[in-house]
Amino acid sequence: MGGLARSWRCQGRFLRLAGLAAGLALALGACGAPSAATPAAPQQSIKDIGSDTIVNLALAWAQAYGASRLDVNVSVTGGGSGTGLAALINGTADLANASRAITPEEIAKAKANGITPVQHVVARDAIAVLVNPDNPVTQLTLPQLSALYTGQLTNWRQVGGQDRPVVLLSRESNSGTHVYFLANVVRLGNAKSKLLFSPDTLLLPSSEGISAEVRQNPNAIGYDGLGYVTPDMRTVAVAAADGKPYVLPSIGTVNDKSYPVARDLYIYSNGAPTGAIKAYLDWIQGPDGQKIVAQLGFVPVNN
Repeated sequence: MGGLARSWRCQGRFLRLAGLAAGLALALGACGAPSAATPAAPQQSIKDIGSDTIVNLALAWAQAYGASRLDVNVSVTGGGSGTGLAALINGTADLANASRAITPEEIAKAKANGITPVQHVVARDAIAVLVNPDNPVTQLTLPQLSALYTGQLTNWRQVGGQDRPVVLLSRESNSGTHVYFLANVVRLGNAKSKLLFSPDTLLLPSSEGISAEVRQNPNAIGYDGLGYVTPDMRTVAVAAADGKPYVLPSIGTVNDKSYPVARDLYIYSNGAPTGAIKAYLDWIQGPDGQKIVAQLGFVPVNN
């Protein structure tokens, strides 16, 4: 009898432990422990590469969108419009940010790779001409800017400033802002012009680099997207030509088309977007995405 009693006590202890284990498993399940029967939905990834003008805006979009869409991860990288479009053409990016329109040569390369770039206007921008706050020059015409950036004018005294040498700052050639400024300011919109930036122009890799150099160098002149303008730089009013009004860049002067150096900002997709990419682009172009455009100093497309 003693052995039989011990056997029953052991079996009872085993059953109680088994019951506790089953109860613990149920409690863990109720608290959200992962279950092999109900796997979490896989996260969708969108790779977004390109324009340094847009990169801060793109990062803000990605962060805000990701806060409400945990099933989608948008990764953002800068590097310039040319870099982003090359990544789209090579199939290594889902979206390309660009501060200029895609070129016919890029479209041909894309088609050769089976890629069909589709353009989406996501914001508007003014390219602000910037000088150090100690520079007394407050206004320039487009022809004067062209003469400065091609090296025909080399002293601030020639445009109403002090007797100081002009230090020219520009973005690098893979930048969409560089390409736009070359075509519309240096070449004054003349498609047949062969004018180039002066070889003395300092080419800087980022918008932040332009801003930093303008702040510390009283002889510098640079250009940047409106969203990068801060109070510690002087923004120059620009006239389209002699006798035309001088206009400062702003959301209002972009919308009424009075500021002469304004442009659209783009995202390019491969073909008409579908699924997660379409939902993301619809959100960017909708009220929530465009609210962020205005908050960062750019111009919403729905204004």
